[in-house]
Amino acid sequence: MKILYRIYQYLIALPLFVLMTLFCAISTIIFQHWRNSWWLHGIQAFWSRSFFYLLFLPVSVTGLENIKSNTSYVFVANHQSMSDVFLIYGWLPVIFKWLMKAELRKVPFVGTACKAAGHIFVKRGNTAAAVQSLKQAEEVLHDGVCTVIFPEGTRSEDGQVGRFKRGALQIALDLKLPIVPISLSGCYEVMNRHEFHANYHPVHMHVGKPIDISTLAEEDVATAIEQIREAVIQGMR
Repeated sequence: MKILYRIYQYLIALPLFVLMTLFCAISTIIFQHWRNSWWLHGIQAFWSRSFFYLLFLPVSVTGLENIKSNTSYVFVANHQSMSDVFLIYGWLPVIFKWLMKAELRKVPFVGTACKAAGHIFVKRGNTAAAVQSLKQAEEVLHDGVCTVIFPEGTRSEDGQVGRFKRGALQIALDLKLPIVPISLSGCYEVMNRHEFHANYHPVHMHVGKPIDISTLAEEDVATAIEQIREAVIQGMR
């Protein structure tokens, strides 16, 4: 069955997903003036969900009652594999912008679509660029528009949650927005960073309760970051 499943992926699922990716990217570029509209977000969400539909992967989600509509949040999630992106984009019911590595801007076609969608690119190790990214975030993160961050900075080597970097959370700290932990499980088993095919495995996303950091003192930041990391780990259980 594993062999048949892999053949199906390459001969049927992958070509169909590529076509849907092109449609989603073209729609995002053409209609970028409405980048914060629910109907355009719906197209993007359906594209993300199709990754799991095409691969027959079971998806479950809990904790959506913890977030309110028309409220801007900074969502922080553990990063197990590329499928994390599709799971969050498909099932997180808010308008949001990814905080993503500047290198992704260079990916043909996809980088153009991400820019058109208003996602925030961050150039690591460049202070001036980081300040510009913060200004961009200030312009868009209001009236219910949110952002999603992978504070580990890269995909996990073994599925475990790594250290959370302060830099990745700086936007939340500077803008004093509530932080919401997102716990992803099963994504590593579906596709880890060393594989180029998917494995059949259920995936789950748990949305935790918002954490207020508006009155957080500078000396308490390190402790708060570790508490956020622990909240993500607890949600995986």
